[in-house]
Amino acid sequence: MSHDERRLTAAPAELQAQVSTAPPKLTSPLRIGGLTLRNRLYRAPVLEGAGSSKDPAATYARHFVPNARAGVGLIIQGRTIITPHGHTSPGMCTVRDRDDILQLKPMVEAVHREGAAIILQLGHGGAFSLASWHEQARRSDPPCWIPSPLPFPIGLSHRNTHVLSDEEIGTLVRRFGEVASWAREAGYDGVQLSASNAKLLHTFLSRTWNRRRDRWGGATPEERFSIVHAIRASIADQAGADFPVLLKFAAREEALYPWQRTSGISEEDGLVFARLAEASGFAALTPVYTSALPDTSLCRGGDAGEALAQPNLARRFRDASGSPFRHHVLRLAMSRAAKRFPYETAWNRRAAAAVRAIVSVPVFTVGGIRTRSEAEHLLAEGCADAVGIGRPFYAEPELPRRLLSDDPALHDADPLCESCNKCVVPQMLGMAAVCYRKVGRTGPG
Repeated sequence: MSHDERRLTAAPAELQAQVSTAPPKLTSPLRIGGLTLRNRLYRAPVLEGAGSSKDPAATYARHFVPNARAGVGLIIQGRTIITPHGHTSPGMCTVRDRDDILQLKPMVEAVHREGAAIILQLGHGGAFSLASWHEQARRSDPPCWIPSPLPFPIGLSHRNTHVLSDEEIGTLVRRFGEVASWAREAGYDGVQLSASNAKLLHTFLSRTWNRRRDRWGGATPEERFSIVHAIRASIADQAGADFPVLLKFAAREEALYPWQRTSGISEEDGLVFARLAEASGFAALTPVYTSALPDTSLCRGGDAGEALAQPNLARRFRDASGSPFRHHVLRLAMSRAAKRFPYETAWNRRAAAAVRAIVSVPVFTVGGIRTRSEAEHLLAEGCADAVGIGRPFYAEPELPRRLLSDDPALHDADPLCESCNKCVVPQMLGMAAVCYRKVGRTGPG
């Protein structure tokens, strides 16, 4: 009897076992807590520029509804700041009150009608909020929030900061839960905490930035994870224990300076964070390798500063930076990051694989994934349970239709996104979330 004949005559239980042990495909459904995704392709959180628009819901809908109609399983809406201040770009949405979230309900419903799930990413910019570099924000926004005084020599040049008190952190923890409850009321399928890319929650995880000796810090990763654990509990209390909460976190942090022997977050720390996150009740994890600074380690590729060859964009950037010194520092940081973090395919795969080996909840991976073959390989090798793609959606809104197609010839076609990073500076300035290489655009959204 041939293999196929044995398979056809197998008992139902045996056939089910064969199916369950087969490696998942990109088109396979995925269960996250009480949520079932129709496939394992998700739109990773990037900036959509909605915070700079008069109608954020319409701006998000222009991006997300075509993605959903094209077949993506999940959309993670780019970072929403849970307070009126703390954004790192004018294009980020900030939350003043319940209405700021509920106004997005029509967009959420439109995404659902197209068959996709949508999750709202929540966070705060922390030390590198807009007031750290943008001239207008420096004059109008409150100081940037930090867990403890900034290390030398960053503290010398960045003094527009405020160390959060124990009481203020408690208020922040409750605020995350409150905003999550509004997200559930608006119809979102869950929320994701942003604890990477040098934002506020990341700095609490890092010994580089967090040198507190109270209940919100300490020498061990367990102590530094305390704020994330508390936020998860606050969301369960206010939004419901069954509301899915995901976590994107720094699983390793590059040393702040080349001469440092230790980094703020080691790979061992990252694994501890993963175990703690699962025990805290997070429904899925996205571990990423990142820098201690908000540089292009998070979107590797070309030198983002090359976009400043556009005179209009260069003028906007000079005006925003406010001084020749800050302009020079920012431009130098872009060039340095491009050399230090060159593009590579699926650069977070090792982080995802290491975490997936020790937890039972789904693990997502993102960064440098451009083709169906790359995605299927990550799934088949057990590196991750879901695969995210971010900036390529700027260039190709209907990307899922191609990657999920039954036609293999479409799966590995040359991606329209070339990872040139020319979209980074416009993102920093709150401009339209589009492919700037493709359209040569420098005007506002």
